[in-house]
Amino acid sequence: MALVLRSSGTSAVHRVSSMCSLCLTTHTGGVSLLVAARTGKAGQQGNTVGAYMCRDLACSLYVRGLKHVVGLGGRIPDSLSLEDRVDRTKAKLADFIAQVTA
Repeated sequence: MALVLRSSGTSAVHRVSSMCSLCLTTHTGGVSLLVAARTGKAGQQGNTVGAYMCRDLACSLYVRGLKHVVGLGGRIPDSLSLEDRVDRTKAKLADFIAQVTA
């Protein structure tokens, strides 16, 4: 299965700090509303599902500390273990996919 994500485009929101709904990383200008068409009849009628995500789709790297935000932003301090943070991000992504395919 593949999802085609479409960006909502450039707006003033990109100049303020925003948080990715998947990995909970904040960026100034690095988060966009990405949308995917729903599957089946709903998608044929133009229905979409959207989420604010890292524009570079590097959530797995941010969560693991392998990539850092340039400029203002970063990871919010979290008491979860690395494994739990990864699992949370995977669960959020699975939920997004479930909404697209529902």
